[in-house]
Amino acid sequence: MATTDRAVLTVNAGSSSLQLHLVRDGEVLRVEHSERSPDPAEVERTVADFLDAAGDHEITAVGHRLVHGGEAVRRPTVADDGVVAAVRGYADLAPLHVPPALALVEACRRLLPGVPHVLCPDTAFHAGLPESAATYPLPAEWREKYGLHRYGFHGLSYSWALDRAAELLDRPAGTLRLVLTHLGGGSSVCAVREGRSLDTSMGFTPLEGVPMSKRSGSVDPGMLLWLLSESRLTLEELRDGLEHRSGLIGLSGGMSGDTRELVKAADPAAELALAVFAHRVAREIGAAATSLDRLDALVFTGEIGWDQPEVREAVCARLGLLGVEPPVRAAVEEDGVVSAPGAAVPVLVVRPREELQLARDTLAALGGDGKKTPGGDGKTGEIR
Repeated sequence: MATTDRAVLTVNAGSSSLQLHLVRDGEVLRVEHSERSPDPAEVERTVADFLDAAGDHEITAVGHRLVHGGEAVRRPTVADDGVVAAVRGYADLAPLHVPPALALVEACRRLLPGVPHVLCPDTAFHAGLPESAATYPLPAEWREKYGLHRYGFHGLSYSWALDRAAELLDRPAGTLRLVLTHLGGGSSVCAVREGRSLDTSMGFTPLEGVPMSKRSGSVDPGMLLWLLSESRLTLEELRDGLEHRSGLIGLSGGMSGDTRELVKAADPAAELALAVFAHRVAREIGAAATSLDRLDALVFTGEIGWDQPEVREAVCARLGLLGVEPPVRAAVEEDGVVSAPGAAVPVLVVRPREELQLARDTLAALGGDGKKTPGGDGKTGEIR
């Protein structure tokens, strides 16, 4: 096979999965997908095996999904030792995501030292949040000393879904008022106007917002203080419970954090988990809609949003006040409108394609040709 140009290796380390894709000109040439958290001791061998299998494809850049770059990385940025060290300082803000992602960055830089590696943060899409949406009602000295503000996440997914929604509606993205919801192992909601994020349900960390597979989402902070007082729970017990034993798996009594299994279970605990999930997602969609002066469409993406019609229907059934009606199409095989023709608020389903957005952002950060471009300060250029 002849050597190809502009092939990008994309690396996506989730909280419970690892995805490797080889992408060229918007097409996936090869994929490796593991439904388990990447083991730092094995990631270099995993990547090496993937590269060996890639054969003659020449990799010109590597794009890494970075869930949380804190203030160190607010836009796609070429990784060097200084950048990686700075990101490591924010690892405790997303402990399920950032440490395995950095382990993969280091492994890939060792295996591919001659190509640029670009960190693409999920927070970039929300970097321009209005001050009223980004600011927490906390003491000013806390906010200033610790940099407490809403970051927002799932930005790669939202960037892709926004562009696809514009194509499906045959309207420029800059003219649209949308509410998008990414539902998966991690879940969030986002309001977009004129291509800009105006509000989003996740905040300083990926723990805020709607319930997720194993994460709690937002809960009463007073309840957490109460649990920490009088030795009811230790800090580590609380952290473990909120991040690993809450959400759908906690609501279902440990049955499952997977909506597919809960839908099939026909069990009261499973039904409660799904009802709470749908209620909270609908509630966040309603809240996000208040940032808009109209609602042109509701967009579902993420693994659950794409492939779980029962959840979409349950969420939409709670949104009649916004003019949203339950979808008339259930299972989908391609991106499209699932609401009835002429619906006041079209409901769209978009397959999550973070790997394609990663490749797109990586090349854009490198000037579009896989080469480093100098920024105004003489440093490696970053995408605007």
